[in-house]
Amino acid sequence: MSEFPRMTVAVSVATVWTKPESPRPLDELALRNPAEIREWLKRMTLDDKLDLWGGNRIQTQILYGTSVLVVEELEDWVQVLIPQQGTRKEALGYPGWVPRCQLASVPDAPEDSKWADVITTHAWLYRNPSERWIELSYLTSLPVIEETEEWVEVKTPEGSGYLKADEVRLIDSPLAPKLGEDHIGRGIVEEGRRFLDLPYLWGGMSSFGYDCSGFAYNMHRYFGILIPRDASDQAKQGILVDKEQLEPGDLLFFAHEEGKGAVHHVGIYVGDNQMIHSPESIKSIEIVDLSSYKLAKEHCMSRRYWG
Repeated sequence: MSEFPRMTVAVSVATVWTKPESPRPLDELALRNPAEIREWLKRMTLDDKLDLWGGNRIQTQILYGTSVLVVEELEDWVQVLIPQQGTRKEALGYPGWVPRCQLASVPDAPEDSKWADVITTHAWLYRNPSERWIELSYLTSLPVIEETEEWVEVKTPEGSGYLKADEVRLIDSPLAPKLGEDHIGRGIVEEGRRFLDLPYLWGGMSSFGYDCSGFAYNMHRYFGILIPRDASDQAKQGILVDKEQLEPGDLLFFAHEEGKGAVHHVGIYVGDNQMIHSPESIKSIEIVDLSSYKLAKEHCMSRRYWG
């Protein structure tokens, strides 16, 4: 068991920074509570977005209500580990820094509580059934207090709130959905399709913007499959699949030096020699034909996590 204390994310999406000095003045919108994620993304130029990677500024993101481990507090910043996001960087979870104002004490969840998972692209959390509060991302998960036909009352880091019943699914615990899919791989692809044309975001882990591995991670998480956070780690686990045996939902990995170097990209196999992926900062989530894809020669391996 970890001896680190726990805290909970108290904004719609908390961006996890490499160090407290990593944010630029233009990132102030993403450091607030509430985090103004839409406005932050809207104001960034392409060069600003490219600098998130080039300047090694962002590590990952975490959704509202997610529990994190607190390693260190430094003035207005907290160094955290994210247990849900597996990485070789740290055995206990993905590391990085989050503004102190975006974290809160862990709320006491009702015993044996179900959890409400947001399954629409975005969903509003309401203070009461007539007052909007926070716009949440797909797959935000909160413990349930009470259910009605129209509303689900949930426990939040700041008291109770309400989600529309038709925008969530109820599960027994985080990452434990009831699976009704005959072929989970095809389900992964179909979930991915809903995000076509969503702009890429380096470090993105929300339906406001995904990076390549964040997209793969979350499409699997919808089905209760927890895979590593980064493409380089995703390429080391799962079942190795030959090119001739590929099925929808398999992950395709791409490495520098025409497949011989370090893994730097991942996509999801759609079938018919096509792939859906979140490509790069100048583009949005798209489906490409592998025979004409610019990185085709870099395809180094494929892995299956759903079978």
